[in-house]
Amino acid sequence: MPIEKNNDLPSGNLDVQVEDIAVEDLPDIEIEFDPETGSVDVTLGEDDQEVPFDTNLAEVMDPSVLQTLSSELMVMYEADKSSRKEWEEQYGKGLKMLGFSFEERTKPFKGAAGVQHPLLTESIVQFQSQALKELMPAGGPVRTQVLGKETREKLMQADRVRDFMNYEITTVMEEYTPEFDQLLFYVGYGGSAFKKVYFDEDRQRMVSKLITPDDLYIPYKGSSVMSECDRIIHRVYMSVNAYNKACLRGQYLDTAQASTPAETPQSTIQKEMDRTTGVQATTEPEEITMLEFSIELDLAGFEHKDEKGEPTGIKLPYIVTIDEVSNQVVGVRRNWKEGDELYRCKQYYVHYLLVQGPGSYGLGFLHLVGGLTKTATGALQQLLDAGTLVNLPAGFKAKGARIMNDDVPLQPGEFRDIDAGGADLASTLMPLPYKEPSQTLFSLLGFCVDSGRRLASITDMQVGDSNQNAAVGTTIALLEKGSAVMSSIHKRLHYSQKIEFKLLAEGFGEYLPDEYPYSVPGESRTIKRRDFDDRIDVLPVSDPNIFSVAQRITMAQTQLQLAQSAPQMHNMYEAYRRMYEAIGVRDIDQILNTQNVDKPKDPASENAQALDGSPLKAFAGQQHDAHIMAHLMFGMSPIVGSLPNVAIILQKHCFEHIRLKAEEDVEVELFKLYGTDPDRMVSALQREAMVAIKVAENFQAMKQMQEQMAGNQEDPLVALKKQELDQSAKRDQQRGAVDQARLTLDAQKAQADIADDQANLRLKEATLEAKTGVDYANIDLQGAQHVANVRQQDFQNLQAASAPPAGRPQ
Repeated sequence: MPIEKNNDLPSGNLDVQVEDIAVEDLPDIEIEFDPETGSVDVTLGEDDQEVPFDTNLAEVMDPSVLQTLSSELMVMYEADKSSRKEWEEQYGKGLKMLGFSFEERTKPFKGAAGVQHPLLTESIVQFQSQALKELMPAGGPVRTQVLGKETREKLMQADRVRDFMNYEITTVMEEYTPEFDQLLFYVGYGGSAFKKVYFDEDRQRMVSKLITPDDLYIPYKGSSVMSECDRIIHRVYMSVNAYNKACLRGQYLDTAQASTPAETPQSTIQKEMDRTTGVQATTEPEEITMLEFSIELDLAGFEHKDEKGEPTGIKLPYIVTIDEVSNQVVGVRRNWKEGDELYRCKQYYVHYLLVQGPGSYGLGFLHLVGGLTKTATGALQQLLDAGTLVNLPAGFKAKGARIMNDDVPLQPGEFRDIDAGGADLASTLMPLPYKEPSQTLFSLLGFCVDSGRRLASITDMQVGDSNQNAAVGTTIALLEKGSAVMSSIHKRLHYSQKIEFKLLAEGFGEYLPDEYPYSVPGESRTIKRRDFDDRIDVLPVSDPNIFSVAQRITMAQTQLQLAQSAPQMHNMYEAYRRMYEAIGVRDIDQILNTQNVDKPKDPASENAQALDGSPLKAFAGQQHDAHIMAHLMFGMSPIVGSLPNVAIILQKHCFEHIRLKAEEDVEVELFKLYGTDPDRMVSALQREAMVAIKVAENFQAMKQMQEQMAGNQEDPLVALKKQELDQSAKRDQQRGAVDQARLTLDAQKAQADIADDQANLRLKEATLEAKTGVDYANIDLQGAQHVANVRQQDFQNLQAASAPPAGRPQ
């Protein structure tokens, strides 16, 4: 604002009071001085306040900037539209081959056959029916998978997420199944269809809306993967009432112009679609047609800045909405999560493809069997026309010949009068030489149809006509060979559905209320938002490797046969359960004994399951000490003592609890030492060593626990061993006593023999002295003395042998 000079200032000292004002609270001031006039212009700048993140930036942007932005984006839209012009024309022409409309042909003659061969339609309907059955089962299309180590909490969380998503998709989102069915038709026909996953403000819930390929534009150098496209343009149709609601919420500017469907320019695809289905645009009701651009831009005033606050020129993701009638920008919104320093673009679109081909759009049965369908249609029409001409022949007649009612065809059994003028009737009439329908043309028709069916994989597989005694591998090979195309198509659909469910899960956790809409067994209803985190992966319930009932039954039968050949190595319950699931049996738990070994159970249920001989499984996060104590106490019962198999199952289960407890203790110690990322500080070998130490400590604790439960009662095995040792010692003592008595008796006998020998010696001495003299007596005496010495030595040896060994009781 300009400030004029004022020289009429009061004289004297002025007492001016100035309040304390923080410098940061002052607005920016711009001062301009004009030296010629002496005037000073002072401009007070507005506070540089940041625009709220979710605000429609079109409300604060300069109109000239919005107009320039609209012009640039509309040029991109026209470029993307013109780049696929031939694709749209081919897409529209192919609709005629579906045979949905009846065509009255006048060429080559009036009433010629206008029928279309149903090869293309049959391929689409067969694919649509088979894919819908696999991707949308009655129980719900979602299953979950635990990421990382399985714990009791994670498994329960996975069950809650699965149940909630299936509930939302099959019950709350009433439009999901019909639109998904329609999506499969578009995918089968043209090869591409799209889903847009977002939170609907009007419905206050997540939606997954079908987008036809006519309303979504991908750049010429774009990708079939939506996240890899530089920009995506979506034509949005909205009622005037819905648009007014969005304007009140601040989502759009109130500048869009309504138009009737008849006034809105139609694309080639839409025109052919209306002609094929027999509908046409009307003048009521009016609607708003907008173009929604998902694009990266460098907007003035909202630039990306570096650490110094300087613009870097880096483009950021935005969603810009333009009214297609007035070409005015009605909405500009940031398209990244608030607080994301990487400014990653949020994804809303999912691309479903039939066959991945060159370019951004997929290939459908229109491209695969369209040519064969057109050829088969031409051959079929020619065969029908030939039959028509043969059955209702035409020809020439003589000029003077007159036939009554010659403009009315002859009826069966009718003879009509003819005035031949005296000439021969055969020479008066000459029919054209029409031939019967060509057998060659009929064979060509069959060849085209068979080729198209093989390519589209819609040939009926006569499994029942095959050899029932053939090897299982041979049957699987035949099924796989005859359905290779459908197998690859099913995997592409599985991939796209996985992306869609991931976007839905993110939306459920971000936008919906924090509570579950129903009671949660064993938990509070308020745990809903915490359940949708990175610990659980959301997947389609369909198997990407199995796409038909015949293949599923064959695979399940093969698994069952292998399990029956070696039952000790397989889980027979799971093998039979998969077989029942493959053949579509309901209430399987009423047929099979329930053995949910994949879910945590209490110790009492595990003990009961062990008595049935079923395997047990421990889970991380359980009360391992309580489980071990319960199993040890149960193992001390006489029943378990008489069932070695049950004791082995319980012992193995206790060892598993010991291992899991050791791993959890090590994780806690590593977290205390190194924080949330200990893998970088501790190697796998060191971790394994720490676990081994903990396992040894846990084994020692289990042994002490077992001794405490047993009390002073001696182990029966130890008592039995001691009794055996005592009996063996008694037997050894008895044998020693018998040996000692025997030795004593032998010693006494030896002493008696010595006494007898001495008496005999004395007698012989006396006798020798008396008979032969002293010399002979001396000789005999020496001999007797030697014998006595020998016996004395034997006696001493017996005494030494009979003496008890050292330390042995007497």
